[in-house]
Amino acid sequence: MNDKNPANFRPHTFASLRKKPIHFLAFGLGSGLIHPAPGTWGTLAATLLYWPLSCLLINPAITAIFLLAAFALGCWVCDKTARDLGVHDFGEIVWDEFLGVWLVLAYLPPALWTRWGTLLCYLAAFLLFRLFDITKPPPIRQIDRHTPGGLGIMLDDVLAAGYALAALWLAAAVL
Repeated sequence: MNDKNPANFRPHTFASLRKKPIHFLAFGLGSGLIHPAPGTWGTLAATLLYWPLSCLLINPAITAIFLLAAFALGCWVCDKTARDLGVHDFGEIVWDEFLGVWLVLAYLPPALWTRWGTLLCYLAAFLLFRLFDITKPPPIRQIDRHTPGGLGIMLDDVLAAGYALAALWLAAAVL
């Protein structure tokens, strides 16, 4: 690794990420290094991390502030890391998956928590978010392709979270 030339920086080990805290965050605290499917591993790490985080998110205002801060931080760290790597939306950048699944978990219909229980809600949030993040139905794919920088990296996952939430709210209304 050449620290003098960040454009050539290719973090592929946990040790190399420790030297770049911004990359460590963008790589989902290192979870983006797991292959195959770093996005899925990043989503799993974020899902597991949400459990203790949810104890701190004690009211809607704190939750909204936390998620907005995670979005703003994500735009910055994902943009910086993508620029350093010279690749837009590098597969191992998974902070966007962290925010996406956190949005789904934070805004799940309350009725589902009661009917399904915690484990099934976490599983449904994980699976539906990954489904929409991977398949990128319209307009997610277009936004992913045409929105530059950290905003583009983050925005498609916010929209995938929206699709997952729509499906879960529909399920809560129907079931």
